Amino acid sequence: MLFKAQSVAKSFGPVKVLTDASLQINEGDSIGLIGVNGAGKSTFLKIITGELKPDTGEITRCACEIGYLEQFPESSPEFTVRDVLGRPYGHIESIRRRMAEIDSAMAAGGDLDWNSLASEYSRLESDLSKSDSRDEGRLRESLRKVGLSDGLMDRTMDSLSGGERTKVMLSRILVQADECRLLVMDEPTSHLDIGTVEWLEDYLLETKCSVLVISHDRYFMDKIATRTAEISMGRTREYKGNYTDFITKKALDLDRMEKEYRKYSANKRRQEEIAEQLHRDQWFFAAHKTRERLVSKMEEKEKPEASREITVRIQAAPKSGKNVARCRGLSVELGGRTILDGVDLDIDKGDKVGVFGSNGEGKSTLIKALMGLVPSKGDLWMAPGAKIGYYSQHHEGLDLRLTAEEQILSAIGPDRRADARSVLSRMLLGGDDVSRPMKTLSGGQRARVALCLLLLRETNLLILDEPTNYLDIPSRHAVEEALNEYGGTIVAVTHDRYFLDSVCTKVAEVKDGRVSVFSGTYSEMRGRPNTKEIVADADEYRVVAPFTNWLSGRKYGKNDRVLVAPADLPGFEWAIGQGKMKKTGGRQRKKVEAPDGEA
Repeated sequence: MLFKAQSVAKSFGPVKVLTDASLQINEGDSIGLIGVNGAGKSTFLKIITGELKPDTGEITRCACEIGYLEQFPESSPEFTVRDVLGRPYGHIESIRRRMAEIDSAMAAGGDLDWNSLASEYSRLESDLSKSDSRDEGRLRESLRKVGLSDGLMDRTMDSLSGGERTKVMLSRILVQADECRLLVMDEPTSHLDIGTVEWLEDYLLETKCSVLVISHDRYFMDKIATRTAEISMGRTREYKGNYTDFITKKALDLDRMEKEYRKYSANKRRQEEIAEQLHRDQWFFAAHKTRERLVSKMEEKEKPEASREITVRIQAAPKSGKNVARCRGLSVELGGRTILDGVDLDIDKGDKVGVFGSNGEGKSTLIKALMGLVPSKGDLWMAPGAKIGYYSQHHEGLDLRLTAEEQILSAIGPDRRADARSVLSRMLLGGDDVSRPMKTLSGGQRARVALCLLLLRETNLLILDEPTNYLDIPSRHAVEEALNEYGGTIVAVTHDRYFLDSVCTKVAEVKDGRVSVFSGTYSEMRGRPNTKEIVADADEYRVVAPFTNWLSGRKYGKNDRVLVAPADLPGFEWAIGQGKMKKTGGRQRKKVEAPDGEA
């Protein structure tokens, strides 16, 4: 065992973030930690690394060598890349830290083993002199492994892009990994391009360290996690397997809990009614008190938590013509450097184009050229009837001095406060969150305000720059569902492979100034072996009366929960038509076999 947390609780003022969080990490574990934004995941990680202390609960650490990649990469102008790679867990820094501890102990005096401390200090001085030159080579090699030039060593962190800063932090993990037994990573894939994410997946599968990762990247979690822990309502619940296994097992878990709670509630209500009847009919006896004691001793069953779902519907304006955009020989030069050259691209009505590629290759430049925001050469034609809705990953359209409510009112008019509250509520923004300045909101909350603004516009062409960044998994599902139902055309820059597979009908890779277009999903383009399966939204049904699905031969009992994707409907049409199944209103993702011609 490397680490164990039992019944950990943590509050910040009156806000209870964690109430009963438990987790054990063993040698060789690879654990994915998930939960909605604000659930307390990052707080739990900081407790694990020792950065925060819990209010109550028991913490047992058997491994002090913990590597930590924080959620927001270091961006201070005080530190160079070389500084960041060596602190605070790097080999050289750990030597210096121990030497400082010995200095302090000797200065304080007291009952010390002076010979032992002097011997250790001498050895540390020798190790430090040897490590300085050796570690310089390791630092440079770690940068090259994540695709960065070692020429960045003396650049300050604030001069780097978001993606470059994240890669520097990944490099620091590589430096630490040889001397760490546990790697703790908070959103390591944010701002990383697909190539680097896939490299990181392979690295984590090969590392000797145990791994604990927070991530909203579903494919990443599917590949690296062997256990999944969810934080919800301040408590942890653990499942064996990756994210896909978690979704399946949680649905079964909630179904079991609901059945047990219904049975418990019905039995309790019946016993209470009997006790009340006895009290009325035989008030002179104590039989009702015996029955009441029986009720009080019943094992209380936990009520399944009610899930709140984001509801997103993006209204499409009247459709444009068949041709939406045409590029022929498009080129873009910025700062004396050619970003794009000779780009040919056709976008037709109804296309949902996913644009991906390495950081710095020109993905955002491409969509800005399509909108005329940067100068370009060559032939570029946009349909006159195109009504564009633009979503920026940096949320430039938001005024962070305003509250969320004020931002919406600025778009729809000051007299429509009820409408503003309604649209924010659909994105699960309410209470104090809508009346605080947006600069105090999290990245995920700001993203949802930006999506609210998109909901209010009539568009037939959406141009989206990283639409799933900062969003938790339920929010991503809601946005993907809305985009699948959107009747217009979409061009989206994204590093989210799940998005590229579940939403996009075409993918375009930007590389070396060129754009290569493929009709199909990202997995199909890459020739993945699992392209016989696709991810689809599935409606949840409750079985009202027992029946047998004659196509599959499976029997369903009363109150069973069934996920039905569009491809599954033929096997359930009879049962639905006969009223044997009713929709619950819930929706989830599930993998289904791809229809002929799609795989």
